[in-house]
Amino acid sequence: MEKKWWHDKVAYQIYPKSFLDTNGDGIGDLRGIISKLDYLKKLGIDIIWLSPIYKSPFVDQGYDIADYYAIAEEFGTMEEFDELLEEAKKRDMHIIMDLVINHCSDKHEWFQKALADPEGEYADYFYFREGKNGNPPSNYRSYFGGSCWEPVPGTDKYYFHMFAKEQPDLNWENPKLRQKLYDMINWWLEKGLSGFRIDAIINIKKDLKFPDFEPDGADGMAGCWKMVESVDGVGELLEDLKKNTFQKYDAFTVGEVFNMKADELPEFIGENGHFSTIFDFSAHCLSDGEHGWYDAPKMEFSKWRKAIFQSQMETQKYGFKANIIENHDEPRGVSRFLPAYAQTPAGTKMLGTVNLLLRGIPFIYQGQEIGMKNAKWNSIDEFDDISTKDQYQIAREAGLSDREAMEACNRMSRDNARTPMQWTSGENAGFTKGTAWLKINPDYKEINVEDQENNPDSVLNYYRKLVALRKSDEFKNVFTYGEFIPEYEEMDHIQAFYRKDAAKCILVAANFGTDAAGIELKGDVKKVLLSNQKDETVDCTKNRLNLKSCEVVVLEMEME
Repeated sequence: MEKKWWHDKVAYQIYPKSFLDTNGDGIGDLRGIISKLDYLKKLGIDIIWLSPIYKSPFVDQGYDIADYYAIAEEFGTMEEFDELLEEAKKRDMHIIMDLVINHCSDKHEWFQKALADPEGEYADYFYFREGKNGNPPSNYRSYFGGSCWEPVPGTDKYYFHMFAKEQPDLNWENPKLRQKLYDMINWWLEKGLSGFRIDAIINIKKDLKFPDFEPDGADGMAGCWKMVESVDGVGELLEDLKKNTFQKYDAFTVGEVFNMKADELPEFIGENGHFSTIFDFSAHCLSDGEHGWYDAPKMEFSKWRKAIFQSQMETQKYGFKANIIENHDEPRGVSRFLPAYAQTPAGTKMLGTVNLLLRGIPFIYQGQEIGMKNAKWNSIDEFDDISTKDQYQIAREAGLSDREAMEACNRMSRDNARTPMQWTSGENAGFTKGTAWLKINPDYKEINVEDQENNPDSVLNYYRKLVALRKSDEFKNVFTYGEFIPEYEEMDHIQAFYRKDAAKCILVAANFGTDAAGIELKGDVKKVLLSNQKDETVDCTKNRLNLKSCEVVVLEMEME
């Protein structure tokens, strides 16, 4: 494998709206991010991914972009963004931004021009189609519910949107539109950006006939992703994108890729793949309900472990995936992947260890490093997220009570990850001096950065040790390029694997069960590298490792 500058890096996702507000308007800002660069450096972060900060009406939290070349005034100015780039560079850190190019905002100049002249040049930047017998052109349901087709005022045409109606899809078959997007991407890379996280990118390839599909719901519609899964040719568009932009700058790219075909992984992340890496959502997909959040299955340890192991084994043949526990689109990992008895500092450290030491690029989401959890939501009115409101309606229409629908939203809402970052136990968790745009999780008095800074046994200080181990001169190579080998798969509630190369063999072993567990070791222990136990003592004899409930250890084993 050709070594790349980003292979051994650790990334951190910032959701700017909820990170830190410095001007009291209740919305996080660039100045807040700049002020916390040293905090991130101390954590061991190399790459910072910013969720969208472009000018936007914020119908979908900035994933509806009205101007790709402008910073939303809620976050600050372009001068402040340039300062952020400069300050990050001083600390040998990289900034990547969200790239949202499947769709834009209906307030974007291109779409406004298309509406003004539905037969003109700009209409072909989008998908304007005539209806059928007074109905939309096809029976697709959008990701946020309702039809993918919205009437174009004053015409018999409709425009296509896979997300909200305020997010019209861009027509990637139009070379002029593609060139404008490439020019914009290169403008940001010229400015000093190190790359992009690429949003919903698999959706750019459409079946231009937009055929109907067998309905999969009582509304007579079919999920738009069926069209995505049935169409070929997205790879040609992705290669065109790469060659005209990222490749010229040796940029780091991480794709948000769902609905990929089974044999396409090498095309996406292989030696000359479309992207540097893509997120591994294999564990998160286990929570997909057949009809929505309300029938999402509970997390089962054995299925979770199997999904991660299978993904690791497949991926290492071709390249790297980006490993996550949570992000801005997912609930908090501690609440999702850990049973109630394990939702403790020890359990949180255990979950972080088995994720960060997998093969791949680790992405830490803001607040993960202090063990932030899902909030308690009392009413649908407390949520801001467009998707959560849609899922609540789906649950109610399926016959669930308000309480039952709220339970599903409490468990799965994206707003769980979007509650403001908990910096202190003081007013508004130290996030703002004003009124926060979204409710603050009431547990901030127990879970916050300030208290954990002063506690050597805190989740935060453990994460610092964990990242430092992964990046240490002695072990960086094995944790970056070492093989992933699953172990003890026959044992219930044990998550264990080796990371191994020609020089080192590391065993990571965790007990997710309620009872203590003994493991017969298959070699001699050379050194204990990390433990999540308060006293850091490990019950380990020559041939046996005894793990308490929620204990994780990282051992260097003697090479055979």
